Amino acid sequence: QISKMFGTVVVGVGIAGLARIRDLMNPMPSSPSEHLKLIGFVSRRSFGNINDAKQISLEDALRNKDIHAAFISTENKSHEETIRMFLEAGKHVLVEYPMALSAKAAHELWDMAEQKGKVLHVEHIELLTEEYKQLKKEVAGKDLVKGTLHFTGHVLDENKSGFPAFSGIARLTWLIDLFGDLTVTSATREKQKDKNYSRMTVHFQTASKKPLTWIEERGPGMRREKKINFCFTSGCLENFPEAPRSSVGLFMQDQNLFAKKLLGQVSKEELAAEKWRILRCLDLAEVIQQYCEEPEKIYS
Repeated sequence: QISKMFGTVVVGVGIAGLARIRDLMNPMPSSPSEHLKLIGFVSRRSFGNINDAKQISLEDALRNKDIHAAFISTENKSHEETIRMFLEAGKHVLVEYPMALSAKAAHELWDMAEQKGKVLHVEHIELLTEEYKQLKKEVAGKDLVKGTLHFTGHVLDENKSGFPAFSGIARLTWLIDLFGDLTVTSATREKQKDKNYSRMTVHFQTASKKPLTWIEERGPGMRREKKINFCFTSGCLENFPEAPRSSVGLFMQDQNLFAKKLLGQVSKEELAAEKWRILRCLDLAEVIQQYCEEPEKIYS
C-alpha cells in the first residue's frame, strides 16, 4: 500500500513561516508529519530558494494539483482572505491563530471548510507548551474562587495584528480551556498613543459565577511575560508549576496534529470540542472589542 502523501505550501515567511518550512523539511521520524511534503512557499518578498524549498507564486499554489494543503503564516489581517482563497481552491488549511479578525468571518470560513470537506486547522501552540500542560494538571479538579491572567508584551501594529482581544486570543484560549465557558461582564481599554501604550482589562464570569480577569498590556520595552493568580477553595496559585523542556518543538507538535487530521486519525468528539473552543473564543473576542469600543456612557 502506498502511503498517502499531502503536498503542502507555506504562505508567508516570517518567524512562524520559517519554522514551518524547517519542520516540513525535517519531519519527526515515524510521525504523522512524514505524510506532508513541502512543494514550495509563497511570499510577497523575493527569496528564490530557502534551503531546498523553492518560491512559487500564489497563483501556482492555488492551481497546483499536487498541493493539497496550505500553511498560512501571514500577518493576522490577511488570514481571512488567504484561508478563503485556499478553501475555494479545494485545499486543506492550517492557519496561525487568530484565524480571522471577526467572529462572523471565522464562522463563515468554518462552514465553508465543512461544505468542501476540507480540514481547517487553527494553530494553538500556547496549549502545547509544557508550562501550560503542567498548569492544566495543577488546576484540574480544583474549585475556582477568582483568578487573574496578566500578559505583558511589546507593541504590536494593530492595523496588521488586529484588536488586542484577537491578537491576544491565546490568553483567552487558556482561560476557556482551564475554566470552561465564560461570559464577558465588562471590558475596557486604555490607550496612550504618545507612549505607544495599551492596556485592555476584561472581566468574565465562569458558569458557576466566579470572577476571572484578563489583562493584556503592551508598551515599549515591556518583557513578554504572563503572570497568574488563580485562587481556589484550597489555596492560591501565583507561579507557574515547574515544567520540563519538551523534546519536540511546538510547531512540530502542531504539524503532527494537523497531519493526524488529514489522515483521519482524530476522533469526531475531539474535533467537535476543538471547533467549539476556537469559535467560542472568537465570539468572545468580538464581544470584548464591542465593549471596549462603546462610547463612554454618560449619565446625566
